[in-house]
Amino acid sequence: MPKSKGGKLGLFILMKGVRMATLLVAICFISFLLVKNSPIDPIQAYIGADMLKVGPEQREKIAEYWGLDQPVMVQFLSWGSAVLKGDLGTSMIFRRPVSEIIGERFLNSLVLMLAAWLLSGVIGFVMGVVAAMKKGTWIDRMIKWYCFTLASTPTFWMGLLILIVFAVWLGWFPVGMGVPAGVLSENVTMIDRIQHLILPVLTLSILGVANVALHTRQKLIDVLASDYVLFARARGEQGFVLFWRHGLRNVALPAITLQFAAFSELFGGAVLAEQVFSYPGLGQATVEAGLRGDVPLLLGLVIFSTIFVFVGNLLADLSYHVLDPRMKEVRKL
Repeated sequence: MPKSKGGKLGLFILMKGVRMATLLVAICFISFLLVKNSPIDPIQAYIGADMLKVGPEQREKIAEYWGLDQPVMVQFLSWGSAVLKGDLGTSMIFRRPVSEIIGERFLNSLVLMLAAWLLSGVIGFVMGVVAAMKKGTWIDRMIKWYCFTLASTPTFWMGLLILIVFAVWLGWFPVGMGVPAGVLSENVTMIDRIQHLILPVLTLSILGVANVALHTRQKLIDVLASDYVLFARARGEQGFVLFWRHGLRNVALPAITLQFAAFSELFGGAVLAEQVFSYPGLGQATVEAGLRGDVPLLLGLVIFSTIFVFVGNLLADLSYHVLDPRMKEVRKL
C-alpha cells in the first residue's frame, strides 16, 4: 500500500536530519583534533602583544580558566555538552560570545552570498540558454570558452585582479572592507555599503556562472533534440516561443537544483573573497580563528557553516521533489 505524500516527505526530512547530526559530530571532532594538534598556541594567541609580560604561573591560570589543561577528550566532551545547551562558548580573540560574533558576521556574509547567488544563477541560466539556442556558432564557442576558463580560476586570483583593475587602476570602487574607514557606524549610508559590496559580489558571480551555464546548455540541447520539440518545429514554432513553451520548465528545474546545491562552493569562495577584500563576514572570522587558535570560535563557525551548507543541499532536494512533475508520478506508484 503506497505511503502518503506527507509521510514520505517526513521520512525524507527525518533521514536528512539524522545524517546532518552524524555529520556535525564527525566534523566537529575532526576539526577539534586538527586545531589541538596544530602548532598554534592558543594561550599565546590569547595573550597577544603582552606575551613578554605574562609569566608561567599566569599562563597556567589562563589555561585552567579556558580548560586547556584538561585532556583532549575531556575538553571536547565539555564543549559538546555546552553546545547541546545552546552555549557555543566565548571567543578567545574577540572576548565575546561566539553566537554574537556569528550573528553579526552572518548578516554581512548573507548579503554577499545571496546577491552573488542570485546574480550568478540568473546570468548562468541565460548564458546556458543562449549557448544552446546558438549551438555551433561563435556565440556558443565564446560562452563555452568563458565557462571552461572560469571553472579552473582560483577565487582569490580573480578577486585580486578585479581589485587591481576597478579599485586601484580605475578607482571606481573602494579597495576593501564593508564600510568606509574612519566613519562612524551611524553615519554609514546604504550607498556606502553597496559600493563596498559590489566588487566581492562581482568576484563570486563571475566565477559562479560556469556550472549553471554549462549544465543548462547541455540540458536544453537534449530537450531541443527530443521528438516533441521536432514536432513543434514542424508546426512552425521556433526561437523564443519554442523555448518558452517546451524548454523553460525542462531546463529550469535542474538549474534551480544545481544552484541550491552550489551553496557549499559559494561559501568556500566567499571565505577567500572576504579575505581578499577584507570584508567583515564569516570567512574572515574563520581565517582569524584558525590562524590564532581560537577553538570556540572556529568550532562555532564549523557548526554554523555545516548547517548552512546542509540546509542548502536539503532545499535543493526538496525543490526537486516538489517541483519536478516526474517525482510526483513516482510518489503515486
